[in-house]
Amino acid sequence: MTECKPVEIPVIIPSYEPDGKLPALLQKLSDGGFENIIIVDDGSGEAYKSIFDEVSVFPSVTLLHHAVNMGKGRALKTAFDYVLCHFPDAIGAITADSDGQHSPECITACAEALIENPKALIMGCRNFDGDDVPARSEFGNKLTRRVMKYLAGVSVSDTQTGLRGIPADFMKSLLTLKGERFEFETNMLMETKKLGIRIIEVPIKTIYIEDNRTSHFNPIKDSIRIYMTFGKFLFSSMSSSVLDLCLFSIFCALFKSRDLHMLNYITLSTVLARVLSAAYNYMINYKLVFESRGSILKTLSRYVLLAVCQMSLSALLVNIIYPYIGGFETFVKIPVDIMLFFLSYVIQREFVY
Repeated sequence: MTECKPVEIPVIIPSYEPDGKLPALLQKLSDGGFENIIIVDDGSGEAYKSIFDEVSVFPSVTLLHHAVNMGKGRALKTAFDYVLCHFPDAIGAITADSDGQHSPECITACAEALIENPKALIMGCRNFDGDDVPARSEFGNKLTRRVMKYLAGVSVSDTQTGLRGIPADFMKSLLTLKGERFEFETNMLMETKKLGIRIIEVPIKTIYIEDNRTSHFNPIKDSIRIYMTFGKFLFSSMSSSVLDLCLFSIFCALFKSRDLHMLNYITLSTVLARVLSAAYNYMINYKLVFESRGSILKTLSRYVLLAVCQMSLSALLVNIIYPYIGGFETFVKIPVDIMLFFLSYVIQREFVY
């Protein structure tokens, strides 16, 4: 593949109910020599026709339309498909927002990074420590950054940036990725973990116009959509823990008064409860949570190893702590398993699936 110039890489700009900042951005990009700009009108409606008519006169612009608002994720997929079909030799594409937050200089910097790293996801990352950063943007990004690092194992300083350089091969995978609205960009980051795609950050200007009031990102509604991605693991873990505790309590009640000779009833109850709850947990995690692409034999063997270690450690700690506390064994097991839960998640994410 011959090396291309930054201005030759297609620039994708999804747009919903834009204002005059979109034509202004396109003028700057055209003046900067960008040759292929794909605008997706995401069902903005008749009231915004004049702006898109103004946009369509730029010779470097291709204007695509959605009949109704379908969300940023769907708009990006529409543009990805167009790029892959009409620019088959392109190394990838740059995505940018239509509200003026991404300057031509920053877009160029991301395009240059993509040329240098054609297999990596390029992220144009803002600095959220400045005094001019709106409070909702600072809080939302910093919270999502911490959640993303722990729950997905992806460390990115700006999880919500719309300025990204996306390799062509990765775009093909993203066409079938779940998510039609803002959660799609979060799912994209999680997909890099599954596919082993490197993330490279490019520092960009932190530009907020009118205190970011023109953003269509709803910090409550869209955060709920994003965190629903993580809710699957919480459901799996909590339901498995409830099942495990219920079974543990039942088995303790059954075996406590019986003569088990050398076998400790707490250990036996832990083993039986964990075997049954682990089988349930494995299938939920494999199918729903991590959506593993690995073979069942390989992931199951790793999961069994983890479950045995976790089960043994749980039984050991409960046996050590219970004589000092007494009472109901389940009350000792709960804090022990909460601690092991956080450790188990990281191991499952990095090693099992």
